[in-house]
Amino acid sequence: MAGSIKDLSRYRFEESQEILTDARIMFENGRYKNTLNRAYYSIFHAIRAVIALAGFDSSKHSGVISFFNRNYVKTGFFSKEMSKIIQSAAENREKADYLDFFVASRKEAERQIAQAEIFTKTIEEYLVEKGVLEKTKPNS
Repeated sequence: MAGSIKDLSRYRFEESQEILTDARIMFENGRYKNTLNRAYYSIFHAIRAVIALAGFDSSKHSGVISFFNRNYVKTGFFSKEMSKIIQSAAENREKADYLDFFVASRKEAERQIAQAEIFTKTIEEYLVEKGVLEKTKPNS
């Protein structure tokens, strides 16, 4: 039996968090190109968690990002900063994945993880509001 749209959204967000953990592991091991890739995919899957609630998906990254920007950033659900984070992460991921002789710096990898953390935390708050995720308890 298929799960609900909220189940799909939750699954995608959990995937986003797992990939962000992978980005941190890559960073700790000096694998900065892989860090850029994993941090981008963490953001991408967080976006897919949101758009699942609208019943939308696309086989292309550009379609997913365009839908998110058009329906969630331009309408004010999320700040324009979110769109800037996506664009920067996508550009870094493309360089890391496709450019010959590209060397990713520690600084850029660290920045991309920090941006992914901000992005996914904002998405998490949205998904809590929508009843997809339960509010996490602060550390005691």
